[in-house]
Amino acid sequence: MTTLQRGGGPRSLGASLLDQVLAETLDPAYARAARAREARAVAGEGTPPSRRRRGQVAVALVMAVAGVLAAVTYDQAAAGAQGREEVRAALVEDIQRESVTTDQLAADLEALRAEVTAARDDALAATAVGQRALDRLADAEVAAGLVPVTGPGLLVTLADAEPDADADPVGGTGEPDPRGQVRDGDLQLVVNALWAAGAEAVSINGQRLGPTSAIRFAGEAVLVDFRPVTNPYLVSAIGDPETLRGRFLASPEVGALAVISESFGLRFEFAQEDELSLPAGSLPELRSAVPVSEEPPAPASQPAPGG
Repeated sequence: MTTLQRGGGPRSLGASLLDQVLAETLDPAYARAARAREARAVAGEGTPPSRRRRGQVAVALVMAVAGVLAAVTYDQAAAGAQGREEVRAALVEDIQRESVTTDQLAADLEALRAEVTAARDDALAATAVGQRALDRLADAEVAAGLVPVTGPGLLVTLADAEPDADADPVGGTGEPDPRGQVRDGDLQLVVNALWAAGAEAVSINGQRLGPTSAIRFAGEAVLVDFRPVTNPYLVSAIGDPETLRGRFLASPEVGALAVISESFGLRFEFAQEDELSLPAGSLPELRSAVPVSEEPPAPASQPAPGG
């Protein structure tokens, strides 16, 4: 079946229907609805009011919860920092109070010790036997480091290695190398070398050493007779400076310490001093005593062989 096209040419009916279908793929009603949705979307009216309201409420709730969490976190952090500061302040106050009490007790102990010493000296000096005992006691106190002394000697300085500036190129400082810290063994080497060189009295940072003094390492602190001493460590030795210097430098202990110092950067110095003042050491624990009247007699001198 054919129709006549304007212009006189025939046109197929089937081709005309196909062109119409392709030209109008949507129903006019659907097209109008689509255009209306597009218009509402452009105007911001694409979401129903109830859905928009629920979205706004949800966003507000999320923001409110986030604000509450932030406030609680801040309050907890502030409370924690304030609590730590209060605890620290209380500890500092306790330490200061106890330090004052300790200092007062130490002063009272020294005063009582002076009174006891004076009474003892008066009682012993009253008799010839007591005077001899008093002389021997004075010699023993000097040997035990229980009296202050002054004189020339040698001053040895040991100090931790300086931080490596290359370890932190930004800040210029880095974590200290534990091998560059002075330890108890290093101080023991110095003290032993000084005793062997002929030192008459030795102290570390003003802490007098005696025959039973101990040098120990506890945590990050060096203890001398259970009292902490800090970096730098000044070891003072009274004796003839020239003799001390020569024997000290020739000792194997100093050689070993020089190797340690060179390897890990410890500061190791010494200097001769015209006058050093060393305090008295702490009294040792009394373990036994014998009354002067019951003192055993001195052993009789033995005759020389062949005499």
